[in-house]
Amino acid sequence: MAVTHAEQRLGNAPIPRLALSLALPAVVAQTANALYTIVDRLFISRIPGTGSLAMTAVGVCFPITLVLSAIAALIGMGGAPLASIELGRGNFKRAEKLLGSCAALLVTASIVLIVVFEIFKRPILVAFGASPETIDFATEFIGTYLLGTLFVQLALGLNPFVSAQGKAGVAMGATLIGALSSIGLDPLFIFTFGLGVRGAALANVIAQGLSALWITYFLMSGRSGIRLRPSLLRFSRALVPALMLGLSPFMQQITESVINVVFNSSLQHYGGDNYVGAMTIIASLEQLVFIFSSGLTQGIQPIVGYNYGAQNYGRVRNAYHIAFVADVAVTTLASGICILMPEPLARIFTDDPTIVGIVVRMLPIFMAGFGIFGLQNAVQCTFVGMGQAKPSLFLALWRKIVLLVPLALILPHFMGVTGVFAAEPISDTVSALTALVLFLHVMRQRLPRQSRPQRTAAASSGGEATLL
Repeated sequence: MAVTHAEQRLGNAPIPRLALSLALPAVVAQTANALYTIVDRLFISRIPGTGSLAMTAVGVCFPITLVLSAIAALIGMGGAPLASIELGRGNFKRAEKLLGSCAALLVTASIVLIVVFEIFKRPILVAFGASPETIDFATEFIGTYLLGTLFVQLALGLNPFVSAQGKAGVAMGATLIGALSSIGLDPLFIFTFGLGVRGAALANVIAQGLSALWITYFLMSGRSGIRLRPSLLRFSRALVPALMLGLSPFMQQITESVINVVFNSSLQHYGGDNYVGAMTIIASLEQLVFIFSSGLTQGIQPIVGYNYGAQNYGRVRNAYHIAFVADVAVTTLASGICILMPEPLARIFTDDPTIVGIVVRMLPIFMAGFGIFGLQNAVQCTFVGMGQAKPSLFLALWRKIVLLVPLALILPHFMGVTGVFAAEPISDTVSALTALVLFLHVMRQRLPRQSRPQRTAAASSGGEATLL
């Protein structure tokens, strides 16, 4: 199979220009993807009479939606970097085998997730912080949202395989189709048809379905450098290294779900529904900040992976240097805006003076360490791009499970409800500094000082990506 123009750019184009051309569509795509959640909350909060309770209920459902996206990340974001490495080596057949196996697992995971959450959704929502006032809204939303589980898995799980080829514009287009559809359908279903929170979930299902159709069609077409072939839709040993590498983005998202549960439960205990509602807004704003950083890393990661596979180590170094500078700059700027402008940002979501007051007090505390956290995002981008599973997984667990969960449970005993919010900046700062130390250690071991002669596209080197 011939090398595509996009793949040639990954191996030869100037790094700064290439990184910008890939990162900008990724940032747009990440922003659009976040709109699924944020736009829902904006419209739901405006439902007459019950808007604040309904928005809080959707916040309670957020951990479940995170679990769905985490499973897609486990499969897609584990398989796609390895496919990118194989493209750099010229192993097109192995890259397609990875794609087919991951697609088969995404479909299987969808069936399992639907069954499990449909059976246990009500007790799960209560455990996640739903109160008697919000439980009915929560079950309405998540019951409808689960109907689109297959679409969520395919849209989120297959899109990384498009980006892995250097075709960030196509990946962006798929996400924009879904986001713009959701924005258009939300007010129609919520207000015009009077479906409330169920309408918001239905808009999400349709929007994700459109994205999934677009991505699947592209990957099966001749425009894709690696094809999604029906004959390869089966489990294979290629899934083992993919899932090992995917554990890092999986743990990042699944632990985010754990954190939301811990936060909501603690806030319900120490503050009640108003604090849970305020955290829903704060989590939305944090998500907006994070997507700019995540978009940058998703744009740079294919450069790292392709050139690491091609053993062009100088380009790998140039790429991660850009990731470090850009990530820290973006997270510092975006979190600074949140710290300086909490009230106008809160009023975008609600006019409830109690909830707005909580956001004004707690948002600056919550976002205080997010600027330096850009370091960890850049480190994990590089680790995943190089196929280094263990250090990336360690960092994901270190920040959320080892640091943030205990802090969120312990600090409220000394600081009251403020301690729940103060846990975030402490864990962000400590984990970012840990990531930097680990990065310097791993790079000395795994990245040779000099590149080797580039292989041609026809060359087919054996072996899988290195997994620590």
